[in-house]
Formats: sequence, structure tokens, C-alpha cells
Amino acid sequence: MKPARSYAALGPVTLSILLVACSSTQPKPVDVNLAVFNDFHGYLQPAKLAYPDTSAPDGKRIIEAGGIDVLGGVINHLRHQDPELLVIASGDLISGSPPISSLWADEPTIEAMNLLGLQLSAVGNHELDNGKNELLRIVNGGCASNRPQKACQLHKNYQGARFTYLAANLIDNQTGKPVFPAYKILEAHGQKIAFVGAVLKDVARIVSPAGMDGLSVQDEADAINAQIPAIKAQGVEAIVAVIHQGGGTRESYNTPDCAHLQGPIVEITKRLDPAVDVVASAHTHQSYTCHVDNRLVFQGGSYGQFVSHVRLGIDPKTHDIVSANNENLTVDAHRYTPDPKLAALRQEVEARSQHVLQRPIARLAVPQITRSTDANGESALGDLIADAQLQATRKLGAQIAFMNGGGIRSNFTLEPGQSKLTYAQLAANQPFGNTLTLLTLSGAQLYQLMEEQWESEDSAGLMQVSEGFSYRWDPAGKPGQKVVSGSLRLNGQPIRLDRDYRIVVNNFMAQGGDGLDTLKQGRQVQETGILDVDALEQYLVSKDASGAPAGRATPAGRIQRL
Repeated sequence: MKPARSYAALGPVTLSILLVACSSTQPKPVDVNLAVFNDFHGYLQPAKLAYPDTSAPDGKRIIEAGGIDVLGGVINHLRHQDPELLVIASGDLISGSPPISSLWADEPTIEAMNLLGLQLSAVGNHELDNGKNELLRIVNGGCASNRPQKACQLHKNYQGARFTYLAANLIDNQTGKPVFPAYKILEAHGQKIAFVGAVLKDVARIVSPAGMDGLSVQDEADAINAQIPAIKAQGVEAIVAVIHQGGGTRESYNTPDCAHLQGPIVEITKRLDPAVDVVASAHTHQSYTCHVDNRLVFQGGSYGQFVSHVRLGIDPKTHDIVSANNENLTVDAHRYTPDPKLAALRQEVEARSQHVLQRPIARLAVPQITRSTDANGESALGDLIADAQLQATRKLGAQIAFMNGGGIRSNFTLEPGQSKLTYAQLAANQPFGNTLTLLTLSGAQLYQLMEEQWESEDSAGLMQVSEGFSYRWDPAGKPGQKVVSGSLRLNGQPIRLDRDYRIVVNNFMAQGGDGLDTLKQGRQVQETGILDVDALEQYLVSKDASGAPAGRATPAGRIQRL
């Protein structure tokens, strides 16, 4: 930026002539268009979306939105308007995926991204679920995977990604350098734009330690700011930060300039170098278009249900971004023509997956069991999953099961005419391939564990607990004093501080995921090898066979808020 020049010494006539001359020669900004999406999570098929509709009784209308073929249709539509459209993503393209993608190690999702013409993506936390080496395989291609039963099973010669992952702050501990490029410079309409990527700095709290083996993460803003001199040295002034971290607002997804954005992305944006003009955010699965310190900050929901259409105005002389606006477009098949190549890929994967996904599992006691939590922090589906894990390990000595809320990915809903839950629905709910781990904690450690639930900003609510265990918590309590003293109970009896208890959790939690560090102190650790999805299937089948199908419409009241 050049220093401001003072024109105070000029007379009014001279200044007027100068302003007219400047205005007449001021070049028109060059329009550059971006198509941006985030948190795709392998959703090759559409999913239900509560769409704002003022004519509906509750102000919402449920529609089917997304699907890789319709997502391609939206991008084709934008590319028809601007053939030099830039297509980028903000992370979590893979993992946490429904079975149509996870069955095949998410390779069809990467193939779909290639067909979309995706040019770059930030690394998200879920890209690291299976560790650095597996992510590098996903990027570079090949079949040497830690998931051999899934890798290269759809197509025998998996080719990898034709786009670039970016992460300025994801560091390889051996080399001390970023695992992936920190930034990439793209060009459109003769203008160069630098995209600088970052994953959330607290990724180690929400990815298993095995996934972070050999890696460390730096502060998002610091890592991005460190790249600015190198970018400017190449004559690039238009800079976009692509950060896998976000926020939220109570305003509608299509509010043109929100006023109530909150969350980590706000402080990160405030600390960015002034050279950064636009921030593409992610991670919180929210839709918003906002401004923070006069910078555009936006996010487009999740699961490929929105595309953020960003319009940049770039000064052809200074090459800086002088204007930026965004519109979140709904990926609706009624509005956009599906892309034929992506439709063919989706149909192929659906056909190959059909025999596994449509296998009926069991009846439910109610038509829907939801993961939504009540005011106490408890969900009916969380109760069911914790009970299933306890039953699967009770013979091994388990007394209490805990389930992390972030690992419960979808509701159980029986559609009209559907008698039994399918494997597709089961696997969509538990897509990570986690196994169950037994460990021993003292009663004092149990109290410590329960307090840790309020210490992590990135955890998805309270742990869900199994039948027989209960406690109370006080929202007004100070940190470390949320749990009401003496309220932890097992089968009606108070938890004794000096007594040991046998706990079952998934391996993500056992390794300290979601900031639950006390679990890493567990003794007599036993890796059962039981998959969480298998435990859930066996529980549902056994309940159905007994004539009392599992589930309830409301939580069981195991967690009580004062």
C-alpha cells in the first residue's frame, strides 16, 4: 500500500480538476468469480435441508439439496457465466462420510472433485482422521493404505487428486516444514489471486492422536501472515484466506451482510494481515455472509448443499481486491441441470454399493430417533448408542459407556413404508470405523472427566451416557465446578471417589479426543477390536428379536441440568 498523499495545499479549482481527471481515467475493476464450498464430507447424494420459507407454518420447508451431480450443475451454471471461474473448497471434503463414500475409502469423492474441476482446498480436521500417510495416498494415488479392505476396491487404479491441498500451519515434525503447500496462486481474467490455506489450530483436540502422529499445528493467523511477504514478492496483491475454522449467526443463510457473527473465525480474521481481503471459512457447517474489519467472511453450510458464489472486483492497476461480495446458492435439482459425468459416477457408486447399503437391520420402537440434544444436553440417539456399546462389552467387565456427541453423525428416521433401519442409515450414523476400548478410572477421575466436557470449544456437546449412569450439572458453575458434587450415580448408588470403575469408550475418545485428557490416564486398557457400528447393529438386532425394538422419541433423563 502506498502512503496517503495530502492535497490540502491545492486550491479548490485545481483539486476539482484533479479529481475529475482521476475519475475519468480510473480503470474499471476486473470481475473475478469464485465457486466455493466446504465440509462436503463425501455426500455424493442429496440430503434433507430445512429451507427458509415464509409461507410454511414454521417458516421452513424441507427439501432435498446437494448431490454431486447437482453440485456440478451449479458450478457449470456459474462457469457458463464466467468460463474463468475459480473453484475452491475450505476443507473436510472427506471422512465423516456416509457409507456410499466411506465404503470406498472416500476415493469416489476425490474422483468427483476432479470431475468438478476443483483447483484447491484447505486441509480440514477430517482429512486427518486416518493419519498423514493415508491423506498423502488420497492426494497422490495408489493402493498402499491403512484401510486395505476399502482402498482401490471401487477402481483398481486409484489416481489421486488433481487439485492441491493447502495448509500453511500443518507442520511435519521431522522436517519442520508444512506437509502441504501454504498457498497457491491462481489466475483469472489476467489477475493473480493468492489463496492461503490453514486448518484450525486446535485440530489435535478433535482428531485422534494416531491421526496427528508426526504432525503439529501452528496458529492460523500467524501462519497465514507469515506467507504474505513471499506472496507480495511475486507481485500478487489479491489475497484470500481459506481457513477450516468458522463461526455462526442467528441470521438467515442468505442475509447479505450479517451483523451477529460469533465464533473463533472472528478473532482469527481480526488478527490477519491487512493484505488479506477475503476469508473463506468452514468447520461449523453454518451459512453466512458477513464482514469483519471490512473483510468479507463467508461459509456455505455443508454436505454440498450450498455453493458460495463470490464476486471479486480487482483493480487492474494495483491488482488489489477493491470489492467482494457473496451469495450462497442452494444446490437444488429443480433449479440446476445435473452434470452428466458426475451423474454417471454417482450412479456407478450407488449400483456398486447397493447390496451392502440396503441390507435391512432391525425395527425401531419409534419412527425417528434424533441426535438433537435437549436442554440438559442429552439425546435419545446418544442414549441408544451408549447402551449398545455397554451391551457389547458388558461381558468384558464394562459398567459405564460414554459416547462423544461429534461421533453421532445422523438421525435414525424410518420413511413411510419402511419397516426396518438399513445398513446405510446405520453406517451414516457411525462412519469413522472406531473400535471400542475398555479402561479403568477411579471415581475421582470420573468427576474430573465429566468436568472436561466444558473445556473444549470444539467438542460437539456433552458426552452421552449409558443406562444406569446419571449426573446433574449447573450451568452457573465455574470452570471445573459444573458437575454437582455427589450427583454421579451408577445404578442408583453414588460414585465413590476411591473406587475403580470400568469404562467403555471409542478409541478416538480413549486417546484423548475432544480434549478428554483424563481418558488417557485410564488403567488396564483393553482394545476390544469391536467396531462401534457392529456393536450398534448387534444391539438393534437383539432388541428387535426380543420383541422390544430399541429406541425412544425423547431422552431418558440421565443428564439433568439445574
